[in-house]
Amino acid sequence: MSAGTEEPLWRRVHSVTGVIPRSRHGHRAAAIRELIIVFGGGNEGIAEELHVYNSVSKQWFLPAVRGDIPPGCAAHGFVCEGTRILVFGGMVEFGKYTNNLYELQASRWLWKKLKPRPPRNALPPCARIGHSFTLLGNKCYLFGGLANDSEDPNGNVPRYMGDFYELELQSVSGARSWSVPDTKGGGPSPRESHSAVAHSGRGSPKLFVFGGMQGRRLGDLCPASEFKTCQPGFPGAPSAVRITKVRGGACGGLRCLHSLMRLVPAFIRFQNFLCGLSKYLDGNPTSVQVF
Repeated sequence: MSAGTEEPLWRRVHSVTGVIPRSRHGHRAAAIRELIIVFGGGNEGIAEELHVYNSVSKQWFLPAVRGDIPPGCAAHGFVCEGTRILVFGGMVEFGKYTNNLYELQASRWLWKKLKPRPPRNALPPCARIGHSFTLLGNKCYLFGGLANDSEDPNGNVPRYMGDFYELELQSVSGARSWSVPDTKGGGPSPRESHSAVAHSGRGSPKLFVFGGMQGRRLGDLCPASEFKTCQPGFPGAPSAVRITKVRGGACGGLRCLHSLMRLVPAFIRFQNFLCGLSKYLDGNPTSVQVF
């Protein structure tokens, strides 16, 4: 931490009231103003309720949702833009994964199932869990995950995914289409339970991918970096993604099921922070550039 910067402080939240969610893992959460919205996860079954925590009143409640209410899911993609939340994929029951896309308008607690157009040059993303789903501008980027190739829902034939999709959103509500950007360079290996975060700092925006699982824990840092939008006048022109390995010393430990978030301007120091942990942890860094 730089001089004059206050040290991070963990503190347990006490005196919570309302309908408190049961313990779980594989859930997702997002903040909209003073509300923290929690969806999905598993613990002796998949949790279906949408739980909301008011950080001002310190109260949990169950909003009266309506519309195309999705089934509960775990290890799904979950992004927040303004007052809407997008949910993609996840496990809906043991061995059964989904590739459905839902939108929640939190201002009205209205769910809507979205059906974006498939890519022109590929199939839409398959059902999966443990993928990353990251918002950058008016697009979401889907990377990796774990698919189940078993035809028997009680069986499990795992397939680690290394595919990369772009989802173009409509303003306010809806999604237009999936696409598969052209990629260059040596991309991240297939993986699941990794983390990804978008960062718009100096230069072009970047998408950083860290860690995950591929039969073993991974500790590489892969920025899917420098996303530049297509110029007007070229509708449908593909984006190109350059993927490069981040070189340098040890950067974090081998891990999966972790979280990675952007905190402006602190994320600018993310790599230095992780490298500072190398005294205790071992890892090996990766990056992606989009033109």
